[in-house]
Amino acid sequence: MKIALIGYGKMGKAIEAIALSRNHEIVARISATDSGAKTDLKNADVAIEFSQPNAVVDNLKACFDAQVPVVCGTTGWLEKRSEAEAYCKERNGTFFYASNFSLGVNIFFKLNELLAGMMNGYPHYDIAIDEIHHTQKKDAPSGTAITLAEGILAQVERKNSWVNQKPDDPHQLPIYSYRENPAPGTHVVKYKSGMKK
Repeated sequence: MKIALIGYGKMGKAIEAIALSRNHEIVARISATDSGAKTDLKNADVAIEFSQPNAVVDNLKACFDAQVPVVCGTTGWLEKRSEAEAYCKERNGTFFYASNFSLGVNIFFKLNELLAGMMNGYPHYDIAIDEIHHTQKKDAPSGTAITLAEGILAQVERKNSWVNQKPDDPHQLPIYSYRENPAPGTHVVKYKSGMKK
């Protein structure tokens, strides 16, 4: 398969190593400093986008214009997702987004939703999410933490929004973000009452 890498940082280089080890061909490496390489998109069977939140929509539009299917894993840009999806539909493009592609994390997402559904009937338990990442992570909260929060909000009637701070309102679900080194991505969903945690 011919792959265009959009975003050639830590994740882009890791994807490149895996793709090459599986005999795929990298036909474009597009970074923030080399956006001119977008002309090489037309040679790709698929684009894999792990760039920066402020560049995602333009990168996706370039893929849709080139009629190249795109897989996107960049986080921190979801307030513009509807714009990207509308353009994708307009250009008859193909677009797949996930906040985390790890099998284990996706199982965690499902278990989180199931637990939230069970805990909906226990209003004396409050809920919070802690997420820890390395200091180079540009967005906070992480896309994984937001996906966990959305799973809880879909199931727990007493929560109606998430905040990335201590909540001002009991209906808000707090996400606490910590950046430290070294730190693998760590996410903890906490249910606690006055008696139990």
